[in-house]
Amino acid sequence: MKTYLDLMRHILADGTEKGDRTGTGTRSVFGYQMRYDLQKGFPMLTTKRVHWKSVVHELLWFVRGDTNLRYLVKSGVRIWNEWPFQYYLGKNGLTEKFPKYSPEWKAEMKSFVERIINDDEFAGKWGDLGPVYGKQWRNFNGVDQLAGVIDSLKNNPDSRRHIVTAWNPEDIPEMAKAGLPPCHTLFQFYVADGKLSCQLYQRSADVFLGVPFNIATYALLVHLVARECGYGVGDFVHTLGDAHLYSNHMNQVQEQLSRQPGKLPKLEITPDAPGIFEIGYEDITLLDYDPMPSIKAPVAV
Repeated sequence: MKTYLDLMRHILADGTEKGDRTGTGTRSVFGYQMRYDLQKGFPMLTTKRVHWKSVVHELLWFVRGDTNLRYLVKSGVRIWNEWPFQYYLGKNGLTEKFPKYSPEWKAEMKSFVERIINDDEFAGKWGDLGPVYGKQWRNFNGVDQLAGVIDSLKNNPDSRRHIVTAWNPEDIPEMAKAGLPPCHTLFQFYVADGKLSCQLYQRSADVFLGVPFNIATYALLVHLVARECGYGVGDFVHTLGDAHLYSNHMNQVQEQLSRQPGKLPKLEITPDAPGIFEIGYEDITLLDYDPMPSIKAPVAV
């Protein structure tokens, strides 16, 4: 994963100081591309631990067209919690009572998550993130993009139209209420020599916290779609628009850059597992993943 570390070094050396929506501040570059050969191993960061359960469950959540937080929190995945929780506080006039990241805020978020898990009515109202990734992938103005692309990959592999987009301008205001407008915006598949490759365009990239998940998520998607279509795996190409390091992540970035990458793990999918739309977490295993310890950093909400 030297490629990823090189991106962080590039931002530190050549980036521009910029403001941002969260008020945190970033150091940013525009336009950067990374490439991972998936036959050489699964591109899971080894210079810090990435939460594998979150990678798999989030992708399955997208693939199934789900947009409610409940599946994720029931599966022990917390990476989406802050945005709907902050929306909930704002809509109920509680923002000043629970200052962001204070002990009271953290305790109230824990209570919020418990209610999402246990209260059907509450989950229906406050756990729905709006028409985010799963909705766009599976029902973009009535079009099941993911199923359509899989069919096209099977029957017309040389097509240049194997594209799925999550950027639906009509739905952006609704997405922004409880979730986020899509950061990983559009992806395209490509078949050559019996191998499936994928390029992702990501408009906004939180390089320290988010990008390691994004790399793993789309690498896993390539494996699942390739399996569905009977192909081997090729490259994952990651193209970034605004690639940034948050100003409150700089100590963590330096800690990570001081570490040496280890050997990449391998992905194993149970041979008799169901297809991509029914496959479960238990069917997908990461082998020989031996990362260095995690490095905690706050999410900019």
